[in-house]
Amino acid sequence: MMSKKCKYALKALIFLAKNQDKGNLFTADIATQENIPKKFLEQILLVLKRAGYVGSQTGYGGGYFLLKPAPSITVADIHRLFDGAIALVPCVAVDYYQKCADCNDEVTCTMRREFMKIKEQTRLVMKETSIASFLEE
Repeated sequence: MMSKKCKYALKALIFLAKNQDKGNLFTADIATQENIPKKFLEQILLVLKRAGYVGSQTGYGGGYFLLKPAPSITVADIHRLFDGAIALVPCVAVDYYQKCADCNDEVTCTMRREFMKIKEQTRLVMKETSIASFLEE
């Protein structure tokens, strides 16, 4: 299941993309419009900023803005940033691989084989779904 942090990050990115024509956006405005606790959103925006997805400006006209175009930011990117592996079981994860304690042989494990298929299909859909996808009618 996707964490609230990841979901809120996606909501913030969608809001920023939807309102790009309005210039830099304040954290308080994003929090209010998207029903995200402001302090929690501030932490999320800092992670997104460090990862290069958003930028910020202080002072007059300050606020947050997208650094990358909405079509280039995928759900897979944001999920990995906040929640780690897309895999449902650790033995099919790439970066977060762990051998299952109850598995005798990964090569012949039918559970692993099927969860590998599920992970790959999920990854493909998440990779094809960008922030811009959420803006389409």
